[in-house]
Amino acid sequence: MLAAVCWGLAGVIAGFLMREGWDPFVLSFYRGAIGLFVVLIWMAVQPGGSGFLNYRMWFWSLVAGLGISGNFTFYFFSIEASGVAVAATLMYCAPIFVYLISFALKIERSTLVKWGAMATTLFGIVLLTRVYEVDSEKISGFGIGTGLLAGLSYALFVFGFKNASRHGSPQAILIIAFTVLVVLLLGPADNEQSLAVLHSPKWPLFAILGVIGAGFSFFLYIVGLEHTTPAIASVVAMLEPVTASVCAVLILDEELRGLQIAGMILILATVTALSWSSSSGNRAVESPDSESA
Repeated sequence: MLAAVCWGLAGVIAGFLMREGWDPFVLSFYRGAIGLFVVLIWMAVQPGGSGFLNYRMWFWSLVAGLGISGNFTFYFFSIEASGVAVAATLMYCAPIFVYLISFALKIERSTLVKWGAMATTLFGIVLLTRVYEVDSEKISGFGIGTGLLAGLSYALFVFGFKNASRHGSPQAILIIAFTVLVVLLLGPADNEQSLAVLHSPKWPLFAILGVIGAGFSFFLYIVGLEHTTPAIASVVAMLEPVTASVCAVLILDEELRGLQIAGMILILATVTALSWSSSSGNRAVESPDSESA
């Protein structure tokens, strides 16, 4: 729950900084760089079982790095174009992309219930993004596209992290993933702005963005997964878009209409139910009782 709240607040901080003129690439770069520093401290405290000598861990960690790079960057671009509330909710559609990839790779079985859930989510996206209003200036196609790409990138991170975790520690995986992010964003990030952060009065916000939006939040989430089920985790993760949306309305003066709120609730409820059903089904398949039956 704390990790989800941290991610939601990170979106609000990023939204405020972009209104001040800061480039999304610069925000993503500092979020990843500071997150890397925090994870390095975590590794120093708990160095065992890193898996740095396992080439499979390196491969999947690099995949996770590509995913988290896209997730951070597309999310901030979506915030800039469409606002925090819309961007956060669109990114929460990541489980839908996980299902589509799983269908393509034949990892998950395609059912009418799952396709119905995805159709319901799509309808929620239509309500949330107000694409039915041709003359709407509030939300751009670019913002919708980058928001969905943020979700797709997060799905890529989930696949990479899940496979890498079989061969190495979470700390080692995140170190490689955040290093990939930092290297990839060195070029696109505005060099003048990147250096200006160090002398800006806004630097504490960048520090908070990196700590709660990357380093400490991932630590909290991974520790939480060790003490709860994936189904419960999928439910409490709903706090991220809820936190982001509420704070965006209260702090950034963003506006949400009735149908947008209805679309948001539809997306959150459907994706959470789908994740809960999938996790429960997986546990049933893996249980000794089901095997004996």
